[in-house]
Amino acid sequence: MKLLRYSEGGKVHLGALEGETIIDLSPIESDYPTMLSIVAGGDAALARIRDTIAAREHTRPSAGTQLLAPMERPGKFLAIGMNYRKHIAESEQLGVPKPQQQYWFNKQTSCIAGPFDDIVKGVTEKLDYEVELGAIIGAPAKGVGENDARRHVFGYLICNDVSARDWQFHSPTFTMGKSFDTHGPIGPWIVTADEIDDPHNLALRCFVNGKLRQENNTSEMVFNLWQQIAYLSTAFTLESGDLIATGTPEGVGVAMNPPSFLQPGDVVRCEVDGIGAIENRVVA
Repeated sequence: MKLLRYSEGGKVHLGALEGETIIDLSPIESDYPTMLSIVAGGDAALARIRDTIAAREHTRPSAGTQLLAPMERPGKFLAIGMNYRKHIAESEQLGVPKPQQQYWFNKQTSCIAGPFDDIVKGVTEKLDYEVELGAIIGAPAKGVGENDARRHVFGYLICNDVSARDWQFHSPTFTMGKSFDTHGPIGPWIVTADEIDDPHNLALRCFVNGKLRQENNTSEMVFNLWQQIAYLSTAFTLESGDLIATGTPEGVGVAMNPPSFLQPGDVVRCEVDGIGAIENRVVA
């Protein structure tokens, strides 16, 4: 299933996408009023959604519908740095050493934006893009092994880990440069885990103004998603709705010769096969 949030008449609605049609999930909103409640509800919530889809009582065309970030603010928005081999190589050329273990940082959840919302440049002079596969945690995970990690994933979406490179190194955690408001577009919907047979064999691409900048496959991750969940959950509990961004491939603007940073008017499109695309315009 493809689960989404959308706006109509100033109100937030939950929906499921079937082809070009959105099935409104208001019949179950008394029990599941938010996407987080659906994620936490697990199989029981998904069963109710399937029944609602089958009934098709309240539908609307997807065209012209304002899609919102499919997940309300999660408790955590965690992102792994330098997790594709060629991205490590281009980062080393910029003087960033290869990490010796999984290299994690936080994106403040206030950075989250919708799949087609504007990216506000803010005060940075070095605005960059990073297409990533995102994973939503379903059942809470603590001390989970790699072999059991899959069952803790509720679904997948696309992330653009928008980065203010000049602010990124203000602190060793990267948090300042990764967390500007609107610098976390996600979406366009959550594809439930049962529809993605192998999250480690998905092509992903990023375009700026229609020109291809990044292209790779999730098979090239240094640490796969199961290893990421195992590593993180060793230290702390991953809770329902937590968002993990699994790393970006090579081709980021800061590594181009000369560097090419985003400017107002630029349009960034991020695609992941099996999920879809998000597209965001940069504004001042």
